[in-house]
Amino acid sequence: MKYKGIVFDKDGTLIDFHSTWLPVYRFAALEFSDNDQKLADELLAQHGYDLDTGRVIGGSLLAAGTNREIGIAWAEQLRGGKKNVQVEAICARLNHIFQQQGALHSTPVNGLKTTLQKLKLAGLKLGVATSDSYQGIHNTLQSFDVVSAFDFLCGYDSGHGVKPDAGMVLAFCQAMSLEPAEVIVVGDNRHDIEMGKNAHAGLCVGVLTGASTRADLEGIADLVLPDISGLLTVIKQDA
Repeated sequence: MKYKGIVFDKDGTLIDFHSTWLPVYRFAALEFSDNDQKLADELLAQHGYDLDTGRVIGGSLLAAGTNREIGIAWAEQLRGGKKNVQVEAICARLNHIFQQQGALHSTPVNGLKTTLQKLKLAGLKLGVATSDSYQGIHNTLQSFDVVSAFDFLCGYDSGHGVKPDAGMVLAFCQAMSLEPAEVIVVGDNRHDIEMGKNAHAGLCVGVLTGASTRADLEGIADLVLPDISGLLTVIKQDA
């Protein structure tokens, strides 16, 4: 079956994960720990940040969780230290930090705009399905002049569920009048691939521009590519 649409994860797929999000996570952790570096390191390390390598572990909360899931986890951790913690206030503040700081540090994967332009010229419908907020999509992508390349944008707060559930992909299919088998799902974490599998997408592709290694993805993805530019070959072969 000819592929007619592609659903991309954002962070680690369209955006270089570590260049973009490590400084954002460090900023947020320091703020919530009242500039206590030891506590900030604990907030990060308990949820996927490897202090020795300086990288986030694939599939961890920091790599794959929604803004709200991270906020709740940090609030519970801070509450354990007997701090006066208001969960909703932390979630709201974290969402604001991610939107603001994410825009400041956002780093595109190599060839982002060119790849998207070529996929559009090939006639494909393009969508974003992210664990970030809907506004976060705009904030992190707008400076690269690529938001208009997408026909569908979906965040964890868009009302179509969260990964690895199928809702975001199925919403894209419905909006674009496509069958799941006509759609490629692309992401850097297992939950992206699981989302595609749960939606019965035609092809689920892992990329290595995020937190996961090839070994993390090969057991579940149909195909693993160094980055999204490899999709151009996939589409050419499908033509």
